[in-house]
Amino acid sequence: MSTTTAPGIRHGAARSAETPDGGGSGPAPRRAGFRPDIEGLRAVAVLGVLAFHAAVPGLAGGFVGVDVFFVISGHLITGLLLREAVTTGRIRLGEFFSRRARRLLPSAAVVLGAVALAGAWLTVPLRRTELEYDVVAAALSTANWRFVQQQTDYLAAGHDQSPLLHFWSLAVEEQFYLLWAPLLAAFVYAAARAVRRGRAVRAAATAVTALLTLGSFALSLGWTGDSVSLAYLGTPSRVWQFGVGALLALLPWHLLRGPRLLRLLTGWAGAGALVWCMVAYDASTPYPGYAALVPTLATAAVILAGIPGRAPGGGVSGPDAYGVGRLLAGRAPRAIGRLSYTLYLWHWPVLVLAEARFGALDWPVKAALTVASALPALATMRWVEQPVRHSRTVAELPRRGLSVGVSAVAIPVVLALVMGTATLRLLGPAVPVDVKGLPPGAAEGPHLLARNGTPLTGGPVVPSPVQARENFPPDGACEVAPPVTRSPRCLFGATESPDRIVLLGDSHAGQWFSPALALAAQRGWALQELVKQGCPLPELQVVNPQLGRTYHECDTWRADALDRIAKGPKPRLVLIASLNRYTDDQRLLASGWEKTLKPLRALGVPIVYLEDTPVPGKDVPACVSGHTSDPAACAFGRAAARWPDPLARRIASGKLPGVRAVSVNEVLCPPKGATCPAVRDRILLYRDDAHLTDVAAVVLTSRLERLLTGAGALSGADGWTRVLHDDFDGPAGSRPSAARWTYDLGTCYPGCPAPQWGTGEVETMTDSTDNVRLDGKGALEIVPTLRDGRWYSGRITSRRSDFAPPPGGVLRIEASIALPDVTGDAAAGYWPAFWTLGAKLRDGYTGWPALGELDIMESVNGRDTVFGTMHCGVLDGGPCQEPVGLSSGPQPCPGCRGAFHSYAVEVDLTPGAEEVRWYLDGRVHHRVTEAGMDAGTWDRAVHHGLFLILNVAMGGKLPAADGAAPGPGTAPGHPMRVQHVTVSTREGAARP
Repeated sequence: MSTTTAPGIRHGAARSAETPDGGGSGPAPRRAGFRPDIEGLRAVAVLGVLAFHAAVPGLAGGFVGVDVFFVISGHLITGLLLREAVTTGRIRLGEFFSRRARRLLPSAAVVLGAVALAGAWLTVPLRRTELEYDVVAAALSTANWRFVQQQTDYLAAGHDQSPLLHFWSLAVEEQFYLLWAPLLAAFVYAAARAVRRGRAVRAAATAVTALLTLGSFALSLGWTGDSVSLAYLGTPSRVWQFGVGALLALLPWHLLRGPRLLRLLTGWAGAGALVWCMVAYDASTPYPGYAALVPTLATAAVILAGIPGRAPGGGVSGPDAYGVGRLLAGRAPRAIGRLSYTLYLWHWPVLVLAEARFGALDWPVKAALTVASALPALATMRWVEQPVRHSRTVAELPRRGLSVGVSAVAIPVVLALVMGTATLRLLGPAVPVDVKGLPPGAAEGPHLLARNGTPLTGGPVVPSPVQARENFPPDGACEVAPPVTRSPRCLFGATESPDRIVLLGDSHAGQWFSPALALAAQRGWALQELVKQGCPLPELQVVNPQLGRTYHECDTWRADALDRIAKGPKPRLVLIASLNRYTDDQRLLASGWEKTLKPLRALGVPIVYLEDTPVPGKDVPACVSGHTSDPAACAFGRAAARWPDPLARRIASGKLPGVRAVSVNEVLCPPKGATCPAVRDRILLYRDDAHLTDVAAVVLTSRLERLLTGAGALSGADGWTRVLHDDFDGPAGSRPSAARWTYDLGTCYPGCPAPQWGTGEVETMTDSTDNVRLDGKGALEIVPTLRDGRWYSGRITSRRSDFAPPPGGVLRIEASIALPDVTGDAAAGYWPAFWTLGAKLRDGYTGWPALGELDIMESVNGRDTVFGTMHCGVLDGGPCQEPVGLSSGPQPCPGCRGAFHSYAVEVDLTPGAEEVRWYLDGRVHHRVTEAGMDAGTWDRAVHHGLFLILNVAMGGKLPAADGAAPGPGTAPGHPMRVQHVTVSTREGAARP
């Protein structure tokens, strides 16, 4: 996501206009052609730009000052070169570039050096390295192309503004000088033998200038429509403004006759148009484009009005006392105009570095800082610019001026390289992260990483801030750029498989590429990625900041993507995601989603909406680079980061059948507190101000898989679909999830049809955390306690009672359990159990054992054995041998006390081979098949829903049959610990 609007990149500003002497050597008197009104015009332009940068209300169009200075430079530089050509017959390029170097580069070098040094103190390390690259680009006069690359690169969005972004205009002018002066010199050389050399040079230069101006303007219009950053910052699209100024110098305007009133009106109309642009233009103005014609031609009008013309009676007319030039030539405008170059150089770094240090500033503070920047600007002009510019020693030979220029370039470059190298050593290498070595992510619960992963505290963050900058999904060119209207084929994984997951949306969908590919690969499926940068998946009309206009390409791409999904192989799953803040109009957003979802829902396949992840709104890697020992300082506000999600609400309300919603935001932004973290469990979550790092997405794969399977949208790698999972994460002493579990209380079911739970147990079941609680380490504890001679314990049951195999498929119920670590006399009467009952038993708790009971795990009296049992049929005898049931008998399990082991049962309804299987640590130890009883008994026992039970009983028939009962030596307080409970189903599974 990008937050930069077109005028947001307009940090070019007033540049110094050259006087007719070109800044020549020595303090010689000004020539007669000096234009004090142009010096004052520079003041108008620079004040407009400064007001724009200070966010002064009412002057949002102050960025047009850069257009004013391009016209001025084109006019003055061309006039300077033309006069030299006419009077001397040649253009001394060495002298010209020597003057330019003395005039411009020393002051720029001072500012670049100061920024490079101040950046080490005022900016965080990651931003510091980028700043040093900016220093190098600015010193080498290529800053505009560096910023073009950054501003037009959607994936680079979200970074802080550069303190040297304003150097783009200096780069454009110097590139203009490098091309224009040699071109005019070539015209002079070609016309060296012409009788009327001046006229020949003017004619050739005028023709070429007119062609370049028209071509550049056409290019500017085209680029404004395709890439506002390229149009605004690119030299080719700005040449036409220099060309307009050059034509003012090349054409014989001084020979024109005209009424005095027309000249007056022309000047004042131009000045008025400039002021109007500064007031009327703003971030929504497509720029440069046609809009740039107004300030460009207005500047030309002001300059033209001040060109001495032919008087009605002959001779040359001078400045008019009532013209705009008289106002511009005043002492104050000229003083500001003389300072404009160094003031422009200093003001923007002061503003940006101040905000880097102190955070966002209000416009009055910015305005005050802008005024304060006049102090270093005056000092630079007084002690750097003027002494070097007017030094007779330096000006005596062109090579000396060029040497000054080379030094002014080399010093900041060397300084930046030294500072940047030191910072890079501090940040560490920018090598890609090896995702194969990442710690496992937690599938559920409050933690990002699994508890057995890398230590959650201490050590560096992963990825490092410098790695996070480039930690994109490895999807190549499949996240298509704004100008592109059709995604490539973009199939990954098992590309020949007819089964596929489709990942559809904008870059907030693209951030899920790695998890989606992993889930597809586990199943032997393909992944098709259809993702476009900055393109809302709901059908909305938006303006793209990179293109600087309405995003028509998005509409074309969206329609094509939906058509390709409809006509392609039917996907197994469609994952959709989109930034949730393209509009705050809830009704418009709902309508847009309806239009997009309609063709997707018609496919009849699972559609899962991945709720938008938090949007930090700040450069997270940069912040973390400055707070490596305390990344919590980079947390950001929850309210601004998590907008309301109307689509998720509509899905939850059932208004969009066939569409489900899942969210990882509970772990990315835990509900406690008012902020969201930038780092969790040492994982740096964001690569910029809005997108997850690929590392964070990879770590979230297990969680995403659990959410998708829990939503019934995705089977496991081996075909299993998880329908319940609880890993009992939570604070120590808290209760298990009330959404998943409820309590059986007392000593019998409601109505007490069978006292002592029908088994002779002696405890009373409670919902007290003394008896049922989370241990804070990822386990549930059920603890028998003894108080006043009475035993108490806990018994929880699943709220759901519809756990059943699909037709012809398999139901698997599994838990990881550590039995009470107690044995001998101290364990007498302990009876831990994990079991199920048929759903209808909740309706009055009658009909046992006919409606079925599956004891997945039971153990008594602290023995090193466990067993599984099926109860069914009649109360006494029958095919299930009641009341004992169809039992596995004791299964050796010497390590089951105190250590976690896996216990599972599978109800397999494979036609013709239905059976129930019991597992201990993945090994089948007991089976009951439909062939072992009559069809009616089997049907009533297994063909229905089940609910789950976890409990620790004390005493009863089973411990007594084993020869023990609770007595004086029985030790209370030894818990059964449960690490997780999982219920899964599989369609049409074959028998193992």
